[in-house]
Amino acid sequence: MTDPATEPSDPPRPSGVRRAARSASRRASTRPSTPWRRAPGARRGTPRGGRRVLRPRRRTRSVPGMLGMTVLGAAVPGSGYLFAGRRALGALVLLGYLALLGGGLYYVAGRGTREALELAFDPARLRLAAAVVAIGFLTWAFVVVTSHRLVRPRQRRRWQTALGHTLVVGLCLAVAAPTYYTARNSLAQADVVAGVLDDSDNESATTPEDVTPEDPWGGQDRVNVLLLGGDGGEDRTGVRTDTIMVLSINTSSGRSALFSLPRNMMDAQFPESSPLHDLYPDGFGGYGDDATYMLNAVYKTVPELHPGVLGKSDNEGADALKQAVAGSLGIPIHYYLLVNLRGFEQIVDAMGGVTVNINEPVAINGNTDLGIPPTGYLDPGPDQRLDGFHALWFARGRWGSDDYERMERQRCMVDAIIEEANPLNLFRRYQELAAAGEDVVYTDIPRDLAPAFVELALKVKDQPLRSVVFRNSEKFFSGDPDFDYVQTTVENTLRPPKRKPGAPAIEREAVKPVDVCAYAPEGDEDVTTTAGE
Repeated sequence: MTDPATEPSDPPRPSGVRRAARSASRRASTRPSTPWRRAPGARRGTPRGGRRVLRPRRRTRSVPGMLGMTVLGAAVPGSGYLFAGRRALGALVLLGYLALLGGGLYYVAGRGTREALELAFDPARLRLAAAVVAIGFLTWAFVVVTSHRLVRPRQRRRWQTALGHTLVVGLCLAVAAPTYYTARNSLAQADVVAGVLDDSDNESATTPEDVTPEDPWGGQDRVNVLLLGGDGGEDRTGVRTDTIMVLSINTSSGRSALFSLPRNMMDAQFPESSPLHDLYPDGFGGYGDDATYMLNAVYKTVPELHPGVLGKSDNEGADALKQAVAGSLGIPIHYYLLVNLRGFEQIVDAMGGVTVNINEPVAINGNTDLGIPPTGYLDPGPDQRLDGFHALWFARGRWGSDDYERMERQRCMVDAIIEEANPLNLFRRYQELAAAGEDVVYTDIPRDLAPAFVELALKVKDQPLRSVVFRNSEKFFSGDPDFDYVQTTVENTLRPPKRKPGAPAIEREAVKPVDVCAYAPEGDEDVTTTAGE
């Protein structure tokens, strides 16, 4: 038996060989038993060693699935990301979308009409809204495009790729059109509000001082607005207000009355509290010929003769005319709205025309006083479609007719414009209307009261309108008006006296406005009172 102690041992290895053997042993102990492969669909950059492998991205397997998920991703932003396995990003986008949707519904439905109207009359918020709409669309379009790229099949043919791209482009264009119109109209509305209702340019000496957005009528049961049609043509110096009407509105019910005064009414009265009453105690009288004593001369003459007499104002002529009408009718005039007929043609053209009934030929051009004959006529007939030029002469034509016939045509033109101003037509032509209205509409209504006026206008639309026309008769003569009669008529119209039992009814000769504007009218209903007849 061999003694282990005497058994020969392996010869010693050099130190370098021992170190190489140990290094090889360590590499062998850390090497995986099978080669490492990236999981199918996993992102590049996954740590080696098998410690963490990303879940494969989910994709649709067919063309219908691709199209359906693309549409769903557009309708519900974030759903495409969730389907593809991008849970964090999908949840973030989806929650943001739901928050915006909920906030919009709350703003429109939860906060009421007044909040929406305040937005419509705030230029800064309108411009901000336009920017938000544009950014929102760009964000949505990015989500739609990227969602489609994530969910489309990995293996697809060229026509399938083209079909997917076509769907994405179609969805983006379908949303881009209303987005563009909304943003553009928001900017146009901001410009109109800034131009027409700019408080810095609408300083008035005759507007109420005790009104606020919370109490827009100052506790009064009626608000009275002077409606003016300014005839500022190229052949005239300045603006001559040939259309003069007062719309008196009950602030609770919306029931209204419209009073029409002839442009040639003499000796207009001023309220005793007005500085103009001290200057014209017996009524308005200008200078020169009789034309300067007419009501339509107040707008131009008073600022020329007495600048600053009523106080600081951006439109002294309108303030003076408000005072003249207030003193003549016996009611306060709170605000005015002036439409310059020089731009009336643009407004009608921007609306695409209006439709009226013409019962008698209406002259185009011509001057009766100078013996200049018309250059043409509007032919009679029902449902005549007029462009801006012919609509202007329908409302303005005077050859062969008196002022009162022209006043009736002007009321019919107002009805035609209201009829034409349906929401769809206004939306399609808003840009043209905004461009036309910004240069021809003037008012002293404060911007912060505009929402209250819009709400009141909605009430007026649902209520009957009584129209009273002061025209020459046995009881009224524009050359020497009986203002006691005028003021009594106005008071009885706004606050009808209660008839005592057995007392005779108040007799009125009247015509129905729709009949006046109809073809071959027949007046038989007591809606429009012809004062004095």
